[in-house]
Amino acid sequence: MALRLDKYLTETGAGTRSEVKKMIRAGQVTVNGETTRKPEQKVDEKTDVVFLSGKRLIYRAAEYYLFHKPAGCVTATEDNLHRTVMDYLTDTVRGDLFPVGRLDLDTEGLLLITNDGEMAHALLSPARHVPKTYFANVRGCVTEEDVNRFLSGVDIGENAPARPAELTIVKAGEISEILLTVTEGKFHQVKRMFRAVGKEVLYLRRVSMGPLTLPDTLAPGEYRALTEEELAALRALLPGGGH
Repeated sequence: MALRLDKYLTETGAGTRSEVKKMIRAGQVTVNGETTRKPEQKVDEKTDVVFLSGKRLIYRAAEYYLFHKPAGCVTATEDNLHRTVMDYLTDTVRGDLFPVGRLDLDTEGLLLITNDGEMAHALLSPARHVPKTYFANVRGCVTEEDVNRFLSGVDIGENAPARPAELTIVKAGEISEILLTVTEGKFHQVKRMFRAVGKEVLYLRRVSMGPLTLPDTLAPGEYRALTEEELAALRALLPGGGH
């Protein structure tokens, strides 16, 4: 596939389109060993070798990272008040990555970071009901009655109740520990569901999303590329199974 050189540089994270055009015109870019000053020059991402200021740029059409979001950062690509999840990804190739879905400022856990819009849509589409599982510490004793109410669909103050959700009691007590699997992504949904049954979420961590599970070895703030097995499982969610 032939790309304009300025687009190639932009998509490898070298800078904005206007910034990379200046770099090219300043003679900072070589293609197959030859200096070029033409932003419109076509390059083949599979065969051409591109260097910027002596550093080789590697083009990838798509990148996929499993990120353990810590509390205190926002799920956004930029923010004026808080650190964003993207600030933690320091050695990625693409410059157009984004988080798939969102987690609240104080919520931890699994986030997929990618630039694959089709994949993001498949995971987030309300029609697909992709399951998401959370671990939470909850103020109040969670009971089997709560389990049944969640299965029936809790009223969280919208036109329709939340979709049926699977609540598992890990530990019941003054501070309960639970696992909750939901198949939709309403604003503050888990917190609102527990508020509806008279309880308060004190700590929340997403542990899985679709076929992806947060590894125990991945500490908050850390990330890694998806494995081939994880990618294959994600692609199975696409229309036609990704074929």
